[in-house]
Amino acid sequence: MDIKTQELINKYKKRLEAEIAGENTREYQMFKLEFLPKKQTLYEKLCKSVGKYVQPRIPEKKKAGLEEAIEFAKLAVTPEEVVATSYVVPGLFIIFAMVLSILLFGSLFMAMFMFGIGVALIAVLNYVPYYFANNERMAASNQMVLCIFYVVTYMRHTSNLERAVAFAAEHLTPPLAEDMKKVLWDVQTNKYQSVKQSLDSYLLKWKKYNKEFVESFNLIQSSLFEESEQKRVGVLEKSLDTILEQTYEKMLHFAQNLKSPITLLHMMGIILPILGMVMLPMVVSFMESVRWWHIAMIYNIAFPCFVYFFGKKIMSSRPTGYGSQDITEFDEKAKKAEKITYKFKKKEYGINPLPLCLMIGVFIAVIAIIPAAAKQFIQCQTVEKQVVCSDINLPLGLSFFGYRPSVNSPDLIIGPFGLGASLMSSAIPLALALSFGLYYALRSWKVMKIREDTQRLESEFTTALTQFGNRLGDGIPAEIAFDKVAETMSGTQSGTFFSIVSTNIRQLGMGVQQALFDSKRGAILSYPSSVINSSMKILSESIKKGPLVASNAILNIARYIKEMHKVNERLKDLLSEIIGDMKSQISFLTPAIASIVIAITAMISHILGSLSTQLKTSTISLGEGATGTANLGGGALGILSMFGDGIPTYYFQLVIGTYVFQIIYLLTTISNNIENGNDQLQERYLLGKNLIKSTIMYVLMSSVLIIVFSIISATIVNKINIGTG
Repeated sequence: MDIKTQELINKYKKRLEAEIAGENTREYQMFKLEFLPKKQTLYEKLCKSVGKYVQPRIPEKKKAGLEEAIEFAKLAVTPEEVVATSYVVPGLFIIFAMVLSILLFGSLFMAMFMFGIGVALIAVLNYVPYYFANNERMAASNQMVLCIFYVVTYMRHTSNLERAVAFAAEHLTPPLAEDMKKVLWDVQTNKYQSVKQSLDSYLLKWKKYNKEFVESFNLIQSSLFEESEQKRVGVLEKSLDTILEQTYEKMLHFAQNLKSPITLLHMMGIILPILGMVMLPMVVSFMESVRWWHIAMIYNIAFPCFVYFFGKKIMSSRPTGYGSQDITEFDEKAKKAEKITYKFKKKEYGINPLPLCLMIGVFIAVIAIIPAAAKQFIQCQTVEKQVVCSDINLPLGLSFFGYRPSVNSPDLIIGPFGLGASLMSSAIPLALALSFGLYYALRSWKVMKIREDTQRLESEFTTALTQFGNRLGDGIPAEIAFDKVAETMSGTQSGTFFSIVSTNIRQLGMGVQQALFDSKRGAILSYPSSVINSSMKILSESIKKGPLVASNAILNIARYIKEMHKVNERLKDLLSEIIGDMKSQISFLTPAIASIVIAITAMISHILGSLSTQLKTSTISLGEGATGTANLGGGALGILSMFGDGIPTYYFQLVIGTYVFQIIYLLTTISNNIENGNDQLQERYLLGKNLIKSTIMYVLMSSVLIIVFSIISATIVNKINIGTG
């Protein structure tokens, strides 16, 4: 390479570096940050590690489905790596888990349980790409009606597809906002010659999953070729009507088909497991090999996993919704509201609620551990050939901790069987509920208040916009129209909003755009709503073309918002019965049924335990108020001798209380997804509310019922005196 050529290369290399570092490429820099490959997830790293050594052959049909799911989910893996991982990892898990279960624990049950988990893991890992893809589709689908609304609203006054797509991208949230930006970026990088070509290519992947979205965009594009303004506007209105009507129809079918799966989920995941608890005391009394952790593996692992994956399968068929935006993603005021705030020396500080909630949870959990830890301090001695352990005595012969010698191994002290221990074990579900529930509540309740104020404004906004549009149509300048509407709607959220704009214009001398969007005093700061924000941006742009154009734009926005609200209310009516049933399960039925069952379990366990400790006698004499004695023959004694040590109610409570917490958590997320789509803020708010309320109800009801049933069981046992001769 000669010197002149090298100098030319260096010259243009420096110019290119200067352009890349310059202000004129800030858009590229932002785009690059958004779309650079994200840091690999643990799943992606696992697939890559396994894929280095195993590359199985996959049927073309399955491979095509996996490729589509991987592309939707934006995963950096191949179908071969996914399939290899789904068989290699569970296979290794089965081998090691079964060997360890037998060698370390000597438990055939645990070995078979681990085998079952490994088999289930094959299906789960095969489904992971589809799971991520479905999450991505749901998140995007919940913004599609708004996307069409933004594009149509913008093109209503400015027939420019590229600017309309950019407007939608600015006001949507990821992932659909990223998709719209990618459509524009592919044109800027000359991958496609026009926005239409780029958009057509993007819409291909939605033909299978959301035809109404594709049809609406096709109508929007066709409006560009209409010569008549009236026909052009009519086609745009038709595009929004299309997605609204077809969304309603799809949600109608979804609601009709939802009842059977929800009933199955309710019966298999909640009712049958809870009713099955009644048999557990008998099982553990007659089968000495059954331990409490066996029950925990079934109730705290198997059943919640079934509810979770079955719930996800139900949600995979949910059509496009109207999921609200998480305002913490774009509003600084809402982000601050997620923290616990306090003032110090006239400055406001915010702290993350997580450490506080963890400390509360740990403190309460320590209370639950006391009965188990107390075993180290229990002293036992032999009195008249019987081993008696020190304890805190309660009325009716009940004890607080309830440690006693094993029936089959008198030297082994087992427990705690006492009433106090049973009550203290409820601190575990309470610790989980308060730590998780308080965390979600503290993060969401102030943010929800902001959004509720915003939603009240949105509900009134159609009326305010209609009045404002009519004022503009009468030829009144926008600056005066704001003041007129604020005066008319005084005392409402809309009146407050328009009053802020009017004050900014009259007292601070701001223009309309500055009065709305000023970074310090703009009216939009108090109401972080994408709908209101986009409406006001359209107003600020259309008003430059005259009050009549602005009036038409505002009146059409008001009509579109009203139509969207109407369809949304219809959808809520369709789902009201199902959502109502799930809410009743969360708020009352599940805690009530579980508390009754755990109380019955405590009673049965106490009766069987009391009888099993006195099996050395052959005579049962009835106590005061009863007559006669019964001699136990060898057969009857043999039947009684089948009783084992049983499992303390303390451990039952740990397992069932945790199960109640898990079910409330899962049902809350499923019901929220059915009703609100991928609304993370609403989900956090409901979790904070339901976890605390329902778990506290369970703890209180179970504690009261355990006391009542323990008194009943103590009375029954005291009526039966087993003789020593």
